[in-house]
Amino acid sequence: HDGVRDLPTGGAAGVEFDDVTFAYAPGEPVLRDVSFRLAPGRTLGLLGRTGSGKTTVTRLLFRLYDPDVGRVTVDGVDLPDARASDIRRRVAMVTQEVHLFRASLRDNLSLFSREVDDDTIARVLCDLGLESWYRALPEGLDSVLESKGVGLSAGQQQLLAFARVFLRDPGVVILDEPSSRLDPATEQHVEAAVERLLRGRTAIIIAHRLATVRRVDDVIILDDGRIAEAGPRAALAADAASRFSELLRTGMEDELS
Repeated sequence: HDGVRDLPTGGAAGVEFDDVTFAYAPGEPVLRDVSFRLAPGRTLGLLGRTGSGKTTVTRLLFRLYDPDVGRVTVDGVDLPDARASDIRRRVAMVTQEVHLFRASLRDNLSLFSREVDDDTIARVLCDLGLESWYRALPEGLDSVLESKGVGLSAGQQQLLAFARVFLRDPGVVILDEPSSRLDPATEQHVEAAVERLLRGRTAIIIAHRLATVRRVDDVIILDDGRIAEAGPRAALAADAASRFSELLRTGMEDELS
């Protein structure tokens, strides 16, 4: 029954996980009975140690896999009922691994689509603080990038990944925060890009840094595939007995590595 219901276009999307259990290998669930609802326009910080299930949540939302039990919905539509092309339009993922092709800058950013005009691409690059880099390219948008981002800094690669997302204008953004240290100037560019990216969209951020967590609305802490704690960030931070406030006290970076 794949692809029978339309996902709405435009605006922030609502996301819901309803009693989701999922295993990559039979009998070894990596998510167990996970339920949460994210209202349109809210930002969720997903915390937990390596192997707690954070990345799996994002893969299910991007429909790289379907749950064994339960439902994942976007805009109230069960993902198996939505067209794959609609999901790719409504949900965008920015991971730490940025995949660049040996192709023109235009094709790298539009993902080989002819529907995006050059002016729009140029405007997005300028918005993201890449204007001087872009203006210095010998052939502008026709300049060929090397595969695997050879010749680009980590920060530039990250910003190009953001540019792809802006050009698609999704309703949900999944962001696996780069934990690698960027130099302070680049860090500022990336922070500003994230700020702009989240505006008017629903977002799930796998957060590694305290600075990032301070900008989320809601927090979920995963532990061994289950939700160990969930709630509005401000309420959890104000509760001295919460796991979240303990993370704030002890320093997230050490606890969640």
